[in-house]
Amino acid sequence: MPAMVNRALAWCVYAVIFTASSLTTAAPCGQANSLQDDNKRIVTDAFDRWAAGGTTFFNDLLHQDVVWRIKGSGPSAGEFRGRDVFLDRAVRPFANRLSTPVRPTAVRIFADGDHVIAHWEGGGVARDGKPYANSYAWIMLMQDGKAAEVTAYLDLVPYDDILRRIPLPAQ
Repeated sequence: MPAMVNRALAWCVYAVIFTASSLTTAAPCGQANSLQDDNKRIVTDAFDRWAAGGTTFFNDLLHQDVVWRIKGSGPSAGEFRGRDVFLDRAVRPFANRLSTPVRPTAVRIFADGDHVIAHWEGGGVARDGKPYANSYAWIMLMQDGKAAEVTAYLDLVPYDDILRRIPLPAQ
């Protein structure tokens, strides 16, 4: 009888060790959190640099082949394929109508695996001296430290108002 108990106990210990080692080798406990934490840090750092006066936010954060979607029903809603296309068709036409650039003033970053959500407030001043303010929520799919897909939610009324009201400065 004692031999049988010892054998049963040995099998239980073996089962616990095998199960524990299988879990840690098949899916390391910190791996998902590490990716999530890295993605959150990358986006947070980019916003911090932008808020401090940096001008390379989109180049730093966006994958060259990003797909950027602006949700909504205004004239600016749509999809842009490629970082350069997005910068040329959406960012620069808007930024060139401002006398002070949009800067994030309050940022909250949330991460879940390879997705990062930035909920932020931003403001600047248009070339006619009127303030611009908006609230944004960007959902980013991260790949290799860059945003490969972005779905952007914002109030398109003040955004489109800047594009309509302020003429592009002469090049």
